[in-house]
Amino acid sequence: MSRPSVFGSPLFLGFDHLEQMLDRVAKNADGYPPYNIEQTGDNRLRITLAVAGFAMEDLQITQEDNQLVIRGRQKDDSEGRIFLHRGIAARQFQRAFVLAEGIEVEGAWLDNGLLHVELRRPQPEVRVKTIPIAGGTTANGPAAAKVNGAGRPVVEGRATRG
Repeated sequence: MSRPSVFGSPLFLGFDHLEQMLDRVAKNADGYPPYNIEQTGDNRLRITLAVAGFAMEDLQITQEDNQLVIRGRQKDDSEGRIFLHRGIAARQFQRAFVLAEGIEVEGAWLDNGLLHVELRRPQPEVRVKTIPIAGGTTANGPAAAKVNGAGRPVVEGRATRG
């Protein structure tokens, strides 16, 4: 059974990719590792992930189309060790963030168990496009010659006799 589409209305044309992005975000709902997203300037963002115990070589950041993917995989160093309690998670993770069109990843750094990723959002261009309207029917103009495919203009929903 398929679920109803968020953009199922015929008024939403060409938004299929948004629904796919929402599906990807829903699959990424695991809360590990915790993260913050902050605005650091007018057009700047920073994602900070708490990755205590991960070294730089355990982390990978990639941009796949409009998705920023951060992966972490620690090496198992528990061989020969006996834990009476193991409360520090040593698991792998994958956290994905969907980026809006034009957002650029500027860089990343690891500091005291926090991974910071800097993003820049370019200023959007304001685009206005005027759509020309084709000429209407006139008594003497060429538009009057072929109206409603029958050569007769339509008046109040009926073809007039010519």
